[in-house]
Amino acid sequence: MNWSSVTFDWNQVRAFLATVELGSLSAAARALGLAQPTLGRQVSGLEEALGTVLFERRGRTLVLTASGRDLLDHVRAMGDAATRISLTASGHSQTIAGQVRISASDVVAAHLLPPILDSLRSDAPGLEIDIVATNAISDLRRREADIAIRHARPDQPDLIARLLRDSWAGLYASRRYIERHGNPTRPQDLNDAAFVGFDADHSRLLAGLNELGLSLSRSNIKLASQSGVVAWEMVRQGLGIGVMMHDIADPCPEIIRLLPDLPVIPVPIWLTTHRELHTSRRIRLVFDHLAAALS
Repeated sequence: MNWSSVTFDWNQVRAFLATVELGSLSAAARALGLAQPTLGRQVSGLEEALGTVLFERRGRTLVLTASGRDLLDHVRAMGDAATRISLTASGHSQTIAGQVRISASDVVAAHLLPPILDSLRSDAPGLEIDIVATNAISDLRRREADIAIRHARPDQPDLIARLLRDSWAGLYASRRYIERHGNPTRPQDLNDAAFVGFDADHSRLLAGLNELGLSLSRSNIKLASQSGVVAWEMVRQGLGIGVMMHDIADPCPEIIRLLPDLPVIPVPIWLTTHRELHTSRRIRLVFDHLAAALS
């Protein structure tokens, strides 16, 4: 290899790639934990080292030049290689200290994880746990998280997945809602009821509920939020009927399960990590602790 031909460093490449993927210097700087002027100097340093202009400004927008587009695939390959190096190194780490990122839905993160994390902190006080509360699927292969709690089996071959158990969900409403609207005894009693949705497209929710024997339409969804925590809080405060896991809803004294004879909604709980990370002592400890607690 001609080492003298490589005149840039990885930090410059990383700054360029983050700017491309996040769309601006400010967003890239936040993601990398840098001041924006520092990140801008790194991008400029890469342009100087390569002898080419990578971005041009159009108003407040950065646009890749033809040279920048030509380099992008190579830079992304470097980014993927850097991620694999990090994964391999993390997999060989034998210390039970440092950061572990756990991805889970916002409802699971808010209602099921806190007591589990409390006991985990007692067992391994050197760990730093970062919770990625998201209803999107975190990409474990790109280190968006180290461990993920999911409700569907992952299909990537380089991930390790364990089905912990099948949980269940049902229909719930608050006592306040029932006092106002009555306690339904038949599915048809809910034909005109107000429901709380959990995303912008209600088709999946409505299809699932109608498969249980209900007869609902979009007009039944009176409120909705992409945040499961917000949607559940609206149910708890009596604004409508919602779907929730039994593990979370049943302990709430102000909540009543509706039509308990309806078929339950399966909610499998999968625990997932990257195959290489599973050899790290701290990742393995957290993985096993979560598995035991959620099982």
